[in-house]
Amino acid sequence: MTKAYERLLKCYQCFKDKINFKPEVALVLGSGLGDYADTIRVEAVLDYHDIEGFPVSTVSGHKGRFVFGYVGGVPVVIMQGRVHYYEGYSMEDVVLPTRLMKMMGARILFLTNASGSVNYDYKAGDFMMITDQISNFVPSPLIGPNEEMLGERFSDMSEIYRKDLCEIIRGAAADLQILLQEGTYIQLSGPNFETPHEVKMCRILGGDAVGMSTACEAIAANHMGMKVCGISCISNLGCGMTDQPLSAEEVKETADRVAPLFKQLITESIVRIGKMI
Repeated sequence: MTKAYERLLKCYQCFKDKINFKPEVALVLGSGLGDYADTIRVEAVLDYHDIEGFPVSTVSGHKGRFVFGYVGGVPVVIMQGRVHYYEGYSMEDVVLPTRLMKMMGARILFLTNASGSVNYDYKAGDFMMITDQISNFVPSPLIGPNEEMLGERFSDMSEIYRKDLCEIIRGAAADLQILLQEGTYIQLSGPNFETPHEVKMCRILGGDAVGMSTACEAIAANHMGMKVCGISCISNLGCGMTDQPLSAEEVKETADRVAPLFKQLITESIVRIGKMI
């Protein structure tokens, strides 16, 4: 048994000692969606500080707790605040919450984030359903001794964002009359924004949106056999695509502005996913 797995088991035991709930869907809240968890039927809350050895987010606006409850009739665990590689955490720390939510019982991981567009066809405030990703610019969370209890040494990545889940999200957006872009997400390390030529590089590589999270979590979930889907809120155009300098304030302003629509799309998607489970 690896040290990482021993640590995961300790975190799971802390959860079991405090919470009696089995989620089907795990939802990770990105920028602008922090209060989404307050809108569901809440059954229990578990603060990250109350889990032995659990990493705690240092980013403003990330509350740092798991919220357990129901979206419609679907049992969910919501990660209200994620940890990022750029905060100085190891990649093992970054994906520990994803692995823990799988051990809690979640079979589906729904990832959300705020990201910058590298695609000129997108505008700030758009939503992009993630259909594929490029993650080679940050370390893989699977580097190191493989824990067979989690998954195989060499995991297949041919359909990391499941087509059946994408079809459900696509249908939900259409019925809600919400414009939904579709594209490839690239994770860079951050915390600095990209340079103009890094944005060009991402575009040349086939990326449509770029951010500082998500892809590593998807890899860890896929390794454990979870079904994964994700939506990015396009918070800004990438550096060099406009004359405006980038700022965290712009990202937050855009994410907050479109949050009501984003919440509608997430809720409807989860309700429909629940019917598939």
